[in-house]
Amino acid sequence: MPQLDTSTWLTMILSMFLALFIIFQLKISKHNFYHNPELMMTKAPKQNTPWETKWTKIYLPLSLPL
Repeated sequence: MPQLDTSTWLTMILSMFLALFIIFQLKISKHNFYHNPELMMTKAPKQNTPWETKWTKIYLPLSLPL
């Protein structure tokens, strides 16, 4: 039975990692990233509801005096 020649494995593994690194770098470099993102201050418009201007009290049946 012949012996398995493992002398080229290190070069194959290193070249594979190098090729994968180059491929990922090329893929990442194609993306456009914002250089200076600015915060936008957004305010929700205040909606006036009829029950905000009135004083109301809710009486629960269990809280009524006997």
